[in-house]
Amino acid sequence: MIRIFKTFGGYLEIAEPQQGCWINVIKPTPKEIERLSSEFNLPSDLVTDVLDVDERPRIEFEDEWTYIILRIPVEVLNNGLPFHTIPLGIFITDKFTLTICIQENEVLPTGQPLPFREQYRQITDSLNFSLRLFMRSGTLYLRYLKQINQMTSLIEQDLEKSIKNKELNKLLKMEKCLVYFITSIKANEIVLAKLRNSKKITTEINEDLLEDAFIENKQALEMAQIYSDIQSGMMDAFASVISNNLNVVMKKLTLISIILMIPTLIASIFGMNVPNFMEDWTWALPSIIAGSVLLSVLGVIWFKKQEWI
Repeated sequence: MIRIFKTFGGYLEIAEPQQGCWINVIKPTPKEIERLSSEFNLPSDLVTDVLDVDERPRIEFEDEWTYIILRIPVEVLNNGLPFHTIPLGIFITDKFTLTICIQENEVLPTGQPLPFREQYRQITDSLNFSLRLFMRSGTLYLRYLKQINQMTSLIEQDLEKSIKNKELNKLLKMEKCLVYFITSIKANEIVLAKLRNSKKITTEINEDLLEDAFIENKQALEMAQIYSDIQSGMMDAFASVISNNLNVVMKKLTLISIILMIPTLIASIFGMNVPNFMEDWTWALPSIIAGSVLLSVLGVIWFKKQEWI
């Protein structure tokens, strides 16, 4: 899907590109990819790169264009992981700015243009627009990290009483999300540093916006690393908890087996087809049952005194 906006805020959508417009491309079809190459002179290999879900962040400078790839967080519900990261490409020329991504995302909310204008003066140039995207991606990382922390807390509550690996697998998925976040944020920081230090950029950079972009990404990276360290230790601890819970269950089952063994032993002795002193007694059966119950109760009481139950 190709949408063309008159400004970076996305307020006014237009049919044909014009000077200074913003072109947003989401999950392009083969025909749209051909249009990008023919009409907008976008190199086909750049489109192929950004449509690769594993593409690494980078920045490329040419005489007529600048190409930036950053990784942004997205929610994923169909592969077991709550969050993942995907590449977002920014193609900058003198005539227009083009963004391309393989799916809808919250970094480019074209239906909600306000986030591109709050706190700072209106974004009117491609470079500062790119910095805003870096800052928004950092904000999203922070938001999703808080959600991961909340999910982890819920998993912890289930793990304390669990004897299965289901909750550990959930915790492992949270750890996997954190690894994706950490590697992506680190790579984004490298691209940001190249943007700040590059001598090929002639546009005036909004220093406040650049600083905020660095701060957001740094905070997200530090938080992701802290959560990852905590979860690594937590997984080892809860693996021991699950093993201990299983041992407690086995212990209880063993004690139950011992208690049930008492009446079984008595019934076996008096059930043998041999003469015994109680075979002619009228109250033999009730006495045997009462004795079995009494010995079982005494066994339970003794186990409780030993704090085994």
